[in-house]
Parts: sequence; C-alpha cells; structure tokens
Amino acid sequence: MNLINTPAPTAPPERIRFKLEGRSAALDSRTHAARGDLADVSLAGVLFSAHYARAVKLTCVTAGAPLLAAPAVTAQAVSALLRGEVFHALDVTTDWAWGFCGHDGYVGYVRREALDVLEEPTHRIVAGCAPLFSAADIKAPVTDYWPRGACFAGEENGAFIATGEGFIHSRHAKSVGETETDWTAVAQAYLGQPYVWGGRGHRGIDCSGLVQVALGQCGISAPRDTDLQREGIGSPLPDDAPLRRGDFVFFPGHVGIMTDACTLLHANAHWMAVAAEPLTDVVARLQPDHDAPIIARRRISA
Repeated sequence: MNLINTPAPTAPPERIRFKLEGRSAALDSRTHAARGDLADVSLAGVLFSAHYARAVKLTCVTAGAPLLAAPAVTAQAVSALLRGEVFHALDVTTDWAWGFCGHDGYVGYVRREALDVLEEPTHRIVAGCAPLFSAADIKAPVTDYWPRGACFAGEENGAFIATGEGFIHSRHAKSVGETETDWTAVAQAYLGQPYVWGGRGHRGIDCSGLVQVALGQCGISAPRDTDLQREGIGSPLPDDAPLRRGDFVFFPGHVGIMTDACTLLHANAHWMAVAAEPLTDVVARLQPDHDAPIIARRRISA
C-alpha cells in the first residue's frame, strides 16, 4: 500500500451546540425573533426552536417600507423602516424577508424588494420631505422624495450631495454625526403629517413612532411601542411635579410630548394628524372611557 500520496483525513466540520437549561422562556414576540419553525440564534440558550438562524444585515433602499405582522400586503403594519435603516434578516424568500429592525429590535416582515446591501450612510435627511433630483440642479426632474430621518451615502457636490440614485440639496441633509439636541423641536417638524398606524415618518406617523424618531434624531434610542416606552424612556415624574417642555405623557395606548407646561404634541387618531393642543382637552376627550386618562409622566434629565 502506498501511503505517500494518501491525503490526510479531513476533520469533520465543527458543530455549533446549544444547551437549554430548563423550560423555554416566554419572550415578547415583538422584540424577540422567534416563530414556530425558526428563531434568532441569539435566543438558543433560552428558547427551544426546531431551527436557529444567524441574521444577515440588509438595508432599506426605498424611501420607506412598512414592517408587517405577516408576509402579506394586506397584513397589519406594526412599524416601518426608513431609507438607510438596517434590517437583520433571518429568513428570506423571493417576496419577503423576516427578521428584526436594527434600531429597536422590532420583529416583522418586509418586502424583499425594499432591502439590499448599501454603503454605510454619511448623511441624514433633516427636511420634512427632501426631493431627489436627477441632476445637481433645482430645475432638474424629481425622481423621488426621501422623508426626514432617512439616511444615505453621498459626496458633497457644490450645493448638492451626490448619491447613487440622484442629488439631494445640501440644505435638506446633515452629516449623520450631527445629531439634534431638542427632541421637541424635531417632533414639531412633523406637525400636520397624517396619522398612520405603524408609521415612522414616511407618508405618515403614529404616536410612539413620533416619539421614537424624535429621540432617535437626538441620538437617544427608544423602544417602538407605547407600553415599552413607558418603562424605557427617562424616569417617572412625581405626581406633584409640574410638566415642562420635552416631558412625555402616557395614556392608555397613547403617548405625546409636552411643548410647554400645558400643550401636548402628539400623532393621534382624533385629528388623524400630528397636532398640538391643550393637555386638558386631551384628558377631557378620554375621560368618558378612562377614569385616569394619564397613566404615566416621564422626563429625560439633562
């Protein structure tokens, strides 16, 4: 037997092993990516699943994309991605991607066509709605509109920022490193935008979406839903503490931001828009259905 040319045996591939101690934990399905057939590999130690997957980092490449509760265009929107935001995909088919948002971990389905791999963003839209010009000229045709908070990679080109898809005027964007400092002023920039359940500023916004994007543009991460924000934003205020600009007031299933001691700014289904109105009016409107309309008040200390 000739052993000289006999190849060395190949070592078997290393297997990833997990050990689950005790029962699977009951996790919040909104922020823990697990379904009947598949779960995020990061949950392997706490949740049993038939299969685990490592997320693939993708980016929203459309102006905005709804995050849906199920892989169907008729499914309810639970949140939304803005252009340039990251989506961690755990399962990708021809039409859909299932996974979680990079900015808050929220789980859902996104249309596959809205996701791709992009360069790291360099700029962020700060106008309410920024036109994407086909050339570096304000008279050039507009090919799209990018919402406030959308991020993109681009290079300065005179009065414009050149992107791979067109040109954004420099007055409509800032460097991603330039965060805002007044989340109330950011929220006020959305005044009049239509109320849309699950919206975060692309063609509409909801109450907790307004709070999240306003804080996010100030470099402060916030959860997506009102109940999560009620526990995760700032600190609770004593009952006798007067309200001031920037405070958050929570109601059953609702939240708003105080613009001063008396005025609440909120995206709401009553006006079907982002509106500012006396806090007493909001309380009076909810009083018939709730004995205590205000259930929490919170403040982010400077």
